[in-house]
Amino acid sequence: MDIASIVGLIAGLGFILMGILLGSGLGLFVNAPSMAIVIGGTIGATLVAFPLKDFSKVGKAMKRIFMFKLEKPEDLVVRLVEISNKARKGGLLSIEGDIKSIEDPYFASALQMTVDGVKTADIASIMQKKISMVTKDNKSGATLFTVMGTYAPAFGMIGTLIGLVQMLATLDDPATIGPKMAVAMITTFYGAVMGNLFFLPMADKLKVRGAEEILNMKLVYEGVLSIREGEHPRLMEDKLNIYLVNTKPAQDKK
Repeated sequence: MDIASIVGLIAGLGFILMGILLGSGLGLFVNAPSMAIVIGGTIGATLVAFPLKDFSKVGKAMKRIFMFKLEKPEDLVVRLVEISNKARKGGLLSIEGDIKSIEDPYFASALQMTVDGVKTADIASIMQKKISMVTKDNKSGATLFTVMGTYAPAFGMIGTLIGLVQMLATLDDPATIGPKMAVAMITTFYGAVMGNLFFLPMADKLKVRGAEEILNMKLVYEGVLSIREGEHPRLMEDKLNIYLVNTKPAQDKK
């Protein structure tokens, strides 16, 4: 579970609610037609922009944001070095038992091909194709939320325009101007909150998640090919550590 995402959403909503309650009641900011315009309009526009198969992945993308679990790259390097040492001493067949303990299907599949004696070039080709597919999938999810984050404020403005038209149509009744103006502005509020607290931050988080996942896949790619080729574990470790330079805290680089 990603604590930062959950804490961020709770904190963002909490401060917004606090600002509302300090100045008025919450009831002023609850309006069903405004919600319908923003939510319905955003979903409708997204369906126009994306195929249904892409839109149906929203739930999967949300799960990646809040329930993301990935092995630390430093730990992955250590595991790869351990497997390399084992393979160097006992041969490739000696690492077959390690495959069962690996939860990552990409890693497990690559090692299984290595144990099965698949040619290095074929292993590399299959692993590269999987990296390309995951990269495309991650980019698609981030793009989807980015677009939704753009549409939501736009439909907030559309809702405001609808409210203003309705208000101008009843100018002969001054008592209704204030309430209708408030309702019109609430739609913009909904769009801004949905876009800037939910969709756009989620898109950015998916980009971060995607970069982390691809980093691990590249480590596995380099590590498994080194094991298949029988390279010295120390040489493999040096190659893999190059990928970790930009992931270490600034104080560790000094």
